[in-house]
Amino acid sequence: MEEKKFDKNSVIGFALLFVLILWMMYNSSQEQQKAQTGKATTAQKSTPKKDTSAATPALPTDTTATDSNAVKAAESKFGKFAYAATLPAAKGGTTVLENDLVKIVVANQGGAVQQVTLKKFEKFRKNSGQLVQLVDQKNAQFNLEIKTTDNRVLQTKDLFFEPQLTKVGADQVLSMKLKAGPNAFLEYKYVLKAKDYMLDFDVRSQGLRNVLAPNDPVQLDWSLKTFRNEISIPYENRYTETIFEYEDGKDDYVGQGQGKEENPEAVTYVAYRQHFFASVLMTNKPFKTAKLTSDDLVKDAEKDTVFTKQLTTRVPLELAQGELDYKMNWYFGPADYQLLNNYDRNLDEVVPMGWGIFGWINKFIFVPLFGLLGGWMAFGWAIILFTIIIKLAMSPITFKSFLSQAKMKVLRPEITELNTKYKDPVKRQQEMMKLYSKAGVNPMAGCIPALIQLPFVYASFQFFPAAIELRQKSFLWAEDLSSFDAIVKLPFYIPLYGNHISLFPILAAIAIFFYMKMTSGDNAAMAQPAQEGMPDMAKLMKIMIYVSPIMMLIFFNSYGSGLSLYNFMSNVVTIGVMLVIKKYFIDSDKIHAQIQENKQKPAKESKFQRKMREMMEQAEAQKQLKGKK
Repeated sequence: MEEKKFDKNSVIGFALLFVLILWMMYNSSQEQQKAQTGKATTAQKSTPKKDTSAATPALPTDTTATDSNAVKAAESKFGKFAYAATLPAAKGGTTVLENDLVKIVVANQGGAVQQVTLKKFEKFRKNSGQLVQLVDQKNAQFNLEIKTTDNRVLQTKDLFFEPQLTKVGADQVLSMKLKAGPNAFLEYKYVLKAKDYMLDFDVRSQGLRNVLAPNDPVQLDWSLKTFRNEISIPYENRYTETIFEYEDGKDDYVGQGQGKEENPEAVTYVAYRQHFFASVLMTNKPFKTAKLTSDDLVKDAEKDTVFTKQLTTRVPLELAQGELDYKMNWYFGPADYQLLNNYDRNLDEVVPMGWGIFGWINKFIFVPLFGLLGGWMAFGWAIILFTIIIKLAMSPITFKSFLSQAKMKVLRPEITELNTKYKDPVKRQQEMMKLYSKAGVNPMAGCIPALIQLPFVYASFQFFPAAIELRQKSFLWAEDLSSFDAIVKLPFYIPLYGNHISLFPILAAIAIFFYMKMTSGDNAAMAQPAQEGMPDMAKLMKIMIYVSPIMMLIFFNSYGSGLSLYNFMSNVVTIGVMLVIKKYFIDSDKIHAQIQENKQKPAKESKFQRKMREMMEQAEAQKQLKGKK
């Protein structure tokens, strides 16, 4: 066998081949690394950063290529309405409706109003730089609770609506659709007109007959934590409440305090009044029932606060043939009586004008007269002239009251003599009635005029706190006639009084003191002498001379200065009218002579005197009958 020899050339060839293979492998790995690095860089540049502020996980925006896992997760949570989670609206966002009066922001999530700003009104003080916002900072919630045929309970506040904003003439129309498919949806339709606080608001469904549970009404929930917008917290809180219309035109309100609740039926509107502003939900088709609650959020009048009350509404929306269809309206704006009255929806009841005759006086006398005066002069002067006109119109009644007081004053000595002579109350009263009849004096003539004036006094206590015209209107030292006119800020808080000193209540207290001081003699003359077991009216009147001004000081210190100005001027004008009447129209000597002349004539009884005489005679007859037994 031939022995193989070592081949040097073969060894060199294998070595070169090995080096070549290593070089090729090295170059191949370098090219792959560069390619991967380039792809990664390109992907990094083209991929947007993840939005960590979103409340929901990112979902595909292309409905033709949705991620199957995301769709399954949405279907598991939202059922038929999972379709809405795959739309661009699922990214969130808002749409703005705006005119010269109001700016309204509607959110995609929930489809409801997220912010309401009144562009013509400022918070607290004029030129504060802060516009009044009825809705903001998530202080409001509007939600529909939906029960579906697959036994789910869904909240629209958690779902996403698809917005579509169009213009129809001067109207802005916003359609918000919560979709369960391409042609199946729940829609909120908002229509905002030019120069109007009122929005049309339709809630309807289409293609959801097999989605909505047929036997369960959709529950509407609307809540609002009312913002503080005025200087005086207790004053604003006093006039913040829920008003509602029900049963074909009746209206009522939810009481003040903690945990108050009302459950009316056939409700046509619910209004959240925040003193001078209101948020109102109206419906053409009455809500079958409503649960209305109110909770006071002001715990301490001394401390500042952002919110005053928590107001909530829960009403059922009935299905018609498996679908929703409600024509409603929103009103976000000032609680202005004349403005609300122009809508012809009974919204004027949102403004507290008083009930019965007090409301009539305000609506048919005070509102038009004050509106006329305020149209061509400063509102402080309008209050003064308004007071003078009202008092002059009441002067004939005042004259009759003073004339009756003067007659009673002339008869006072004879009345005192009868009280001394007759100890028996029945007999004494009979003799007094005979005296009144002979003298031609009606003891009730002085009381009736005063009673006639009382409704006007009470009406003013309703009118001025509700007059938005006075808001942020200054007069003399008062910066705002709708709030207190503090001249001194106290470093401490006095219960019932406050932590400031207002000047107009002091002036009103002084005026009422002098008025009562001047009339105390006449009132004492009309008062019957004290009888056993009965209070001494003369002494009581003297006590009231000092009590009334103190009450004025305490309770009006935090009231609007416009009301205090009215009360001050009312008493000043009344004092002036009284002095003129007493000096130029009432002569005690002539009255005395006339009474003496009347005594000589046959007595003429008034209906009141005849009734009183008959009652006295019956009482005397019964007494004698009992004595015989």
